[in-house]
Amino acid sequence: MNSQPPIERFSVTQKVTLMVNRYEVRSVDPDGNPGALMALAQQKRAAFKEEVRFFTDESKKTQLFSFKARRRLDLGATYDVLDAQGSPLGCFRKNFGSSLLRSTWELEAPGIQAVGSERSQGVAIARRVWEIVPFLDAIPAPFLFHFDFRDPTGQLVLTSERRASLRDRYDVNVPGGRLDWRLAAAMAVALDSLQSR
Repeated sequence: MNSQPPIERFSVTQKVTLMVNRYEVRSVDPDGNPGALMALAQQKRAAFKEEVRFFTDESKKTQLFSFKARRRLDLGATYDVLDAQGSPLGCFRKNFGSSLLRSTWELEAPGIQAVGSERSQGVAIARRVWEIVPFLDAIPAPFLFHFDFRDPTGQLVLTSERRASLRDRYDVNVPGGRLDWRLAAAMAVALDSLQSR
């Protein structure tokens, strides 16, 4: 049973360092400005089995939750999201067939199944062109891609919207608090860290 209070809105900001990718998950005020730190995520680069851990603060002494691939080096990997005790919160996977023209992810949680894809087909295609043109792929793409996750009835479950900023920053919304915020945060970080895989 989830003892966490429902959280409907927060932000995720990437901070690039030499050996790891780091992400700050923060509450937001009514105007959308970042507030208190909710979690700090850390992802080792070039790991054989992808895992991202979320901690309470910079000390990294207390782990809140994590996500990790079920198998090593698997393009169609399923990622399990686990709480601090290792109990499952849900899982997600990239749908590679549907992602050829528009990135598509599948998200599962107790009582919820949702499919998320890039909101704009035009932006999705422009991003792909940017990534394959020589020299452009070394420059951060200027596109603000947004993902919408909907359940089988079409109801919105999760949105992640990239803001215009020097660092990758995402506004994350969980309408009605239907998803555990930890699962939503894991999915939001994965949309940035695993997108090109």
